[in-house]
Amino acid sequence: MCGFLAEFLFNKSTKITESRAFKELLAISKHRGPDSTEISRQDNYQLGFNRLSILDLSDNANQPIFSPSRRYHLVFNGEIYNFLDLAKIYDLGDLRSKSDTEVLVQLMDKIGIEETINQLNGMFAITVIDNLENELYLIRDYAGIKPLFFGVCEDGMVAASQFNQVFKHPWFRSNLELRSEIIKEYFGFGYMQAPNTIYKNIYQVLPGEYIKVDSVGEIKKVRFKKFGEESAKLSENPSVLQMQAVLNKAVKSQLISDVPLATFLSGGIDSPLISAMAKQGNNDIKAFSLKVENKQMDESAQASIYAKKLDLDQKIVSCNSDQLLNDIEEHFKTMPEPFGDYSSIPTYEITKQAKKYFSVMLSGDGGDELYFGYPRMLDLYAQAKWFNIPFCVRRPIYRIAKKLFGLKSWGPYNFKTLSLWQIAKNSYIPKDTSDEIFKDISFSREMENLYDYKTSQDLLSYLRLNEFYAHMQRILVKVDRSSMANSLEVRVPFLDKENIELAFRYKPKVFKTKSDLKSILKSMMLNFFPEETISKDKKGFTVPMEDWLKNELNSDVQKVVINMPIFGGSLMDCKALRLFVQDFFEGKNNSAWGVWHIYAWQKWAIKEELI
Repeated sequence: MCGFLAEFLFNKSTKITESRAFKELLAISKHRGPDSTEISRQDNYQLGFNRLSILDLSDNANQPIFSPSRRYHLVFNGEIYNFLDLAKIYDLGDLRSKSDTEVLVQLMDKIGIEETINQLNGMFAITVIDNLENELYLIRDYAGIKPLFFGVCEDGMVAASQFNQVFKHPWFRSNLELRSEIIKEYFGFGYMQAPNTIYKNIYQVLPGEYIKVDSVGEIKKVRFKKFGEESAKLSENPSVLQMQAVLNKAVKSQLISDVPLATFLSGGIDSPLISAMAKQGNNDIKAFSLKVENKQMDESAQASIYAKKLDLDQKIVSCNSDQLLNDIEEHFKTMPEPFGDYSSIPTYEITKQAKKYFSVMLSGDGGDELYFGYPRMLDLYAQAKWFNIPFCVRRPIYRIAKKLFGLKSWGPYNFKTLSLWQIAKNSYIPKDTSDEIFKDISFSREMENLYDYKTSQDLLSYLRLNEFYAHMQRILVKVDRSSMANSLEVRVPFLDKENIELAFRYKPKVFKTKSDLKSILKSMMLNFFPEETISKDKKGFTVPMEDWLKNELNSDVQKVVINMPIFGGSLMDCKALRLFVQDFFEGKNNSAWGVWHIYAWQKWAIKEELI
């Protein structure tokens, strides 16, 4: 894992940023790559790279790197898991290093950029200059695991691993303009959904997209990979053995490392399955688990049952609320963009502890999204049929039910379409409150398209796709920012390209029974663990945020939200926003998530000296 910064000029009268300023911007992402820093300055572009050494620890694997022909000049964050296979298939010789980066540039020389992209299996954010055509390419992996931000202005384009490297660049910092609709989305969902950011002219590359820019600033966007677009052809007859074989292959490919590697091991389904397969591929693999003081959330005992069964060397680290509270300020300082998922606090803590022993971890992220693991999906599925009834008919049905049975709230009554209800259910600030804070401001077109359910679609396929490209993206942001703040690489075997393709080949209903979610993964678990040892309960990895906000964090929330200016306050009704927060403290609403989103927004703005 690494961090990079790139400049590419459109305007011949403009010069690349002077060396000192560029180094300062590159240093912002030093935690992503603390092992070495290199910069290459050319006439019309410059590339900077902070390296976290994982494969081939020698200087031969340093970046930026030229291809052998010197046509391509590249910086790359991530891992290409099939690089050894690609080197054999395309007979790449004279490799000076054992790194995937050198395979990447040699492959570009041999088959070109576009075809190289199609061959890659991994997690990656790539910036590459084509010196022959004088073009810049920005390439992001198909699942959105690795971040890639860019800004465009008349002088040129800036690309970086972190949002704050772009908006602090001298081409942008004096001309920043906030987008009210994206702030509204952040307050509701707690993150910036690609391709947007809170600033105009600064964006994110979409998962599975590459962007090509020529020397005069003409931009071409290509979605080289998007999953779930062929739902009519999906199969209903999955092969558990085939799916297990593909996932096992993915895990094995992600065990390659020249630094200490382990697995995160919880008491659930996903990470134990990954750990079991990792043990098959590397008998010396170790496991890392977190023990928390809240017994209702602690999974360390169940994780130990799994570790004993697998004969895993397990490291258990204890963590309590005082530790997490003490780390909150440190946690805020590591966030390069506004981010409001407070489960990032324990994620930050566990990656901080893991880094003391390991440099690479395998996680179980992605399992819930691919294999129908969230109970909320069943709730929406059960209610969806009501949206087939005209809205004008649904409302009187609700009124009668309310009168007869005391029904308090019902989505099909409050929302005209299932898409609007889905947006509201996933937002942590109630629609009425959000509309009051952001008067006459709609969500972005991209957000509305993401949640748009067409009645011709299979509903479960829609829900899975929405989870993959919406909710999962927030999880990936959380894990990437928290782990890289601690210079720890986290790999995600479930999001191997072949594994995703196989999962999307089947209708989602095959992954659940009437009473069980992720039934396919549970069937795989039986090949490694006795049924009686497999956990039946899904526990959350979170913190008592409502209690914290009303007690330990109360005075700071009052200080930064109630008493300080609101960042972007001219674009919203600050009185309505503060009333929402005060109502929470007075027990008039229970929106701890929404209050935290606002608090995190302010803390980020303070950290970046924006207020």
